[in-house]
Amino acid sequence: MKKLLFFALMIAIIYFTIPKNFGSTTQADAEYQIIPDEAIRLRILANSDEKQDQQIKRLVRDEVNKKISNWVEDISDIDEARKLIQHNIPEIESVVEKTLQKANADNRYTVEYGKNVVFPTKMYGSYVYPAGEYEAVLITLGKGKGANWWCVLFPPLCFLDFSNGTSVAEASVDEPKEEEEVEVKFFLFEWIEKLFA
Repeated sequence: MKKLLFFALMIAIIYFTIPKNFGSTTQADAEYQIIPDEAIRLRILANSDEKQDQQIKRLVRDEVNKKISNWVEDISDIDEARKLIQHNIPEIESVVEKTLQKANADNRYTVEYGKNVVFPTKMYGSYVYPAGEYEAVLITLGKGKGANWWCVLFPPLCFLDFSNGTSVAEASVDEPKEEEEVEVKFFLFEWIEKLFA
């Protein structure tokens, strides 16, 4: 009888402690989760993870994003956005070059546009953006060995900083940590067991 009462009490506790909206998506999540199938991204790879290289990446990001955002601001057709961006690749290169010169940085860079730019898996909040090849403008600064920044140029979603998410690829290359054995105890369960012992 004591065991039956104990299990009934445990089920009641579990039932009342699980949030009612468990597994549902909040409105805030919905605002940044969706990237349309037809989208053009911008990805910028820094030379390295050194502080100065990351700062230069952000300067390039700000200038390029400002330029392209103005171009696509009033465009609703992806084909029109593609043509505009492809036609203006030399202008993007000019913006990158001027930004690097202004920062007294290494002038080596590449600007590419294509439908097969590789992106790693990225977690942003509770949503996972899968790895894959996407249509994008890819700017590689120097060796391109540093952390990247990316956003969606068209439709204009660069106000959402997807780069603040956790890169699954980055997480997997961390040094393995020794796992400590952890014993988890629940005060309530122990108290109930003592009560019926």
